Amino acid sequence: MTVHLEVAEGVGTLRLDRPPMNALDVATQDRLKELAEEATRREDVRAVVIYGGEKVFAAGADIKEMQAMDHTAMVLRARGLQDSFTAVARIAKPVVAAVTGYALGGGCELALCADYRIAGENAKLGQPEILLGLIPGAGGTQRLARLVGPSKAKDLIFTGRQVKADEALALGLVDRVVPADEVYTQAHAWAAKLAQGPALALRAAKESVDTGLETDIDTGLAVERNWFAGLFATEDRERGMRSFVEEGPGKAKFL
Repeated sequence: MTVHLEVAEGVGTLRLDRPPMNALDVATQDRLKELAEEATRREDVRAVVIYGGEKVFAAGADIKEMQAMDHTAMVLRARGLQDSFTAVARIAKPVVAAVTGYALGGGCELALCADYRIAGENAKLGQPEILLGLIPGAGGTQRLARLVGPSKAKDLIFTGRQVKADEALALGLVDRVVPADEVYTQAHAWAAKLAQGPALALRAAKESVDTGLETDIDTGLAVERNWFAGLFATEDRERGMRSFVEEGPGKAKFL
């Protein structure tokens, strides 16, 4: 298998495993979708890390495989390509991308599906599809623009240039830069901390933010309002407020 789901301490690691560069061929895309949906279903997975290994996150799509596809073949495949990445973006739990080495093309688009991105000092990110006479096709034109703004996204997409970790941080493309050998450890720690939190409230927060970015503010406020009121029916809300009153803030245990 080219993608594995490994679970420990409430954290599920979606591990790309297609040496040497984790090229995202059709089989890997489909496996990614399958495991992303499994991570959403499993109660023992409360947060997720996406990781490609110590040397590379994912260098992009399998260009040799794509070169053999004609227009008809890609018309039939394009939805499946997007659906595999959307399944990651819709994992109803906190998701962090642990980015080492190259995250280009589809690799960058996969990192964009996470809620938070921790990059190694050796990371290089970019959307080089324009250099192939193409545009990003796995969500890059949409998620990148929403993350860093349209003009910065257009610069990266129009030029196809790669950015190193420090520039990616300045652009807002990643959220933290750490030594390369600490990327997975810090990403797992981020996820493990959230895995101890109130699962339904975290899901509500993620869905409210994501829905609000995709729609008008009134619809976003309605989603927030409904989730906010609905959480008053949960045991976690009772536990959190009781702990606050009796012990002070930040001491509630939700597991």
